[in-house]
Amino acid sequence: MQNNLFAEQTGFRPLAARMRPESLDDYVGQTHLVGPGKPLRRAVEQGQLHSMILWGPPGVGKTTFARLLATVGDLSFETVSAVLSGVKDIRAIVERAHNRKVAQGQDTLLFVDEVHRFNKSQQDAFLPHIEDGTFIFVGATTENPSFELNSALLSRSRVYVLKNLEEDDILRLLNRALSTPEGFDGELLVADDVLQVMAAASGGDARKALNILEVSADLAEPDSDGKNRVTAEHLEQVMQTSLRRFDKGGDVFYDQISALHKSVRGSDPDGSLYWLCRMLDGGCDPLYVARRLVRIASEDIGNADPRALHLSMDAWEALERLGSPEGELALAQAATYLALAPKSDAVYKAFNQCMADIRKDPDYEVPVHLRNAPTKLLKSMGHGDTYRYAHHEPEAFAAGESYLPEAIHERRYYEPVRRGLEIKLADKRQRLDALNEQSPRKRHT
Repeated sequence: MQNNLFAEQTGFRPLAARMRPESLDDYVGQTHLVGPGKPLRRAVEQGQLHSMILWGPPGVGKTTFARLLATVGDLSFETVSAVLSGVKDIRAIVERAHNRKVAQGQDTLLFVDEVHRFNKSQQDAFLPHIEDGTFIFVGATTENPSFELNSALLSRSRVYVLKNLEEDDILRLLNRALSTPEGFDGELLVADDVLQVMAAASGGDARKALNILEVSADLAEPDSDGKNRVTAEHLEQVMQTSLRRFDKGGDVFYDQISALHKSVRGSDPDGSLYWLCRMLDGGCDPLYVARRLVRIASEDIGNADPRALHLSMDAWEALERLGSPEGELALAQAATYLALAPKSDAVYKAFNQCMADIRKDPDYEVPVHLRNAPTKLLKSMGHGDTYRYAHHEPEAFAAGESYLPEAIHERRYYEPVRRGLEIKLADKRQRLDALNEQSPRKRHT
């Protein structure tokens, strides 16, 4: 096999290491930072590098990008890990970088992996050397720099957020690994649907995707053309699970979404948690689940418990900040809360009915008393003349006023249910309706 032949000729190097790009054009993902015309790409291409912090989940290309910066900028590359190194190692790097600059006129890029694991004094050790240009500092972290890094270090660096790779990015990387000499040089065959599953199973982690491909290659068997082929059966052995779990477009996937939604609507926290876990275990994008929970919070709970929407948005943000699997617990918290929250579809029904009416009704004009009057001409035309400023009315309510177009002034959309907070909203609406009926200033009779 190509993989074994490569190892025999050069000594073993993991596929992920061999596939590190040599140019920005080969770098996969992060187009929001290094796509054509983006500021960071321009800075790299123009040789105007600066110290930076790369913040993102594992496997999105932080180390790869740092090495690429050094290659493109013709810099000497030094690396230190916060897990394995201390101040003594930093001093040695500083000395080498200084000597290199003086003797050879070459600048150094220092890449600090897991920089958040350095304590305050260790982080402070970098500061004078960043300031005097001994090296260009590039730190990588999976944690929020605002919480984990010293403000002094942050003030001397720019923070760039790296995102999980999209499946199309992963597929591009896998196909390149199959075709290029650094990978399998066309000697390994993998069907498109099998590659699709590899990409889905990677969770946006390029390293994980390449590792899956590499291990699968060890199981590959020659086909009739004598080329090694990775089949679905080989991939199932590697992943130790059924590939059907990653069928994101199949009926099972949509059935599970339906089951999750109906479990929450049915106020069953156990069913909600079960289907949430089934979807996550099956390879569903956790961010997709987060979006669905936010929708459920508005559709099935609404104003019966407005905290549900807030909690769902917090879960989404927690997932984006922590990534998987740590952030998935926030989804479980949201799903179980939504299941036990009081239910109301009053907002959902009101919104749908209002949208349906607007699509079929004429474009009614805004009533004259509600129109804006920024000019003397519009004031002379009576715009806003009889508008009643609610804050100047008893209870800050202009009893008898109408805010709908004249032709539909009696139409009602939102009817709160008598569950959760909407009990209070329903009571208030009933009291305001009574004030409207009693008002001698009722606009429509």
